[in-house]
Amino acid sequence: MLKSCCVYSTGVLSILILIAGIVMVLLQVFQNVLYAKIKEEIVLRNGTQAFNVWENPPAPVYMQFYFFNVTNPSEILKGERPAVIEVGPYTYREFRPMERVNFLENGTKVSAVNVKTYVFQPNMSKGLQDDLIRTVNIPAMTVMEDFKDMPLIANFISAYMKSVNENLMTTHTVGELLWGYEDGLLKALKKFQPTLNDVFGLFYKQNASDDGEYVFLTGQQDYQDFAVIDQWKGQSVLNWWTTDECNMINGTNGASFHPIITKNETLYMFNSDLCRSIYTTFEEERNVKGVPGYRFSPPSSVFANTTENAGFCSPPGNCLGSGVLNVSACKQGAPIVMSSPHFYQADEKFVKDIFGMKPNKEQHETIIDINPLTGMILQASKRLQVNVFVEKIPVFSRGTMVSGILLYIDVVLLVPCNI
Repeated sequence: MLKSCCVYSTGVLSILILIAGIVMVLLQVFQNVLYAKIKEEIVLRNGTQAFNVWENPPAPVYMQFYFFNVTNPSEILKGERPAVIEVGPYTYREFRPMERVNFLENGTKVSAVNVKTYVFQPNMSKGLQDDLIRTVNIPAMTVMEDFKDMPLIANFISAYMKSVNENLMTTHTVGELLWGYEDGLLKALKKFQPTLNDVFGLFYKQNASDDGEYVFLTGQQDYQDFAVIDQWKGQSVLNWWTTDECNMINGTNGASFHPIITKNETLYMFNSDLCRSIYTTFEEERNVKGVPGYRFSPPSSVFANTTENAGFCSPPGNCLGSGVLNVSACKQGAPIVMSSPHFYQADEKFVKDIFGMKPNKEQHETIIDINPLTGMILQASKRLQVNVFVEKIPVFSRGTMVSGILLYIDVVLLVPCNI
């Protein structure tokens, strides 16, 4: 009887193993068919759902601005540590359709401009556009740096600023700082340089406008090329940095990714505000409204002070440290330095140099949650801080270093309602 049971059990087990093997083979076949269908559909081609989503994204995107209000302007001018209080967010709905779409080279490439329009959302903001913000005077600091070797103009700048009681701190509304205001000093300087623009704003001329024409790969030849940037403004590489690697335009524009993403992938994105490409790596599995996702985020090595990143040091050889990026070369010479909010992942010295910094992974890390099968972004928060840095300005600063932070930006892509 015992022998019969053993034989019976062995037979049942063998059948189960056989069935399991058949199921696994069938599942593999099904997976291959599914992957083939996905690769066929997720192409930038008229008539595909992927193209419709790429051309006019259905998911709402919000741009949130957090300003740093300076509380000790007099002490800063004496060389003391800046103290700031974070205010905001000031939230704008961002509309970003692709326009002037034109297919090229038998549908393997497509050109377009990404026009972005911002509409203020008072119900999602902690404040109004006419709130006053005391911050660093970027126009004054920029022209002082630009004309420091021209005594005539430098003396004129000094005399003008003293006559109107202007210094390296300024107060303007949120709307003015973002979208532009007529600056008295810049207007006065037009006498010496007629081509000088006398309007300044951190996002001046960026509302209802685009950042240049892109040429994207459609993914027709290789699914991993879906929405990858081939050219920007007619160029396949940048010219701001000092190494070929740093001048490469890699990846997508961050709004789309190829399907069938794996955990060991490195996802690249080009960001024109940062003037460079960055990359993200897998962090953890996520579940967004019941849809499985992979969370990707930029590792600290992206902005680390390493040999690989030496080409981003500007001027060459002048590396500020880990976690910050001097982008003055692509910002018309303005002393702008980018970082993560509150200098998250940056050298500790940057956090200590400004009173009020409280870096926090949950609040200040850039994250992108992606469905690995379709490559669709489930939710994302892309975070960036705009800082000002000038090593030495003799006028009004008594020769001391004048640094400051302006604001940080949180671009939030929410989950589509119909997911």
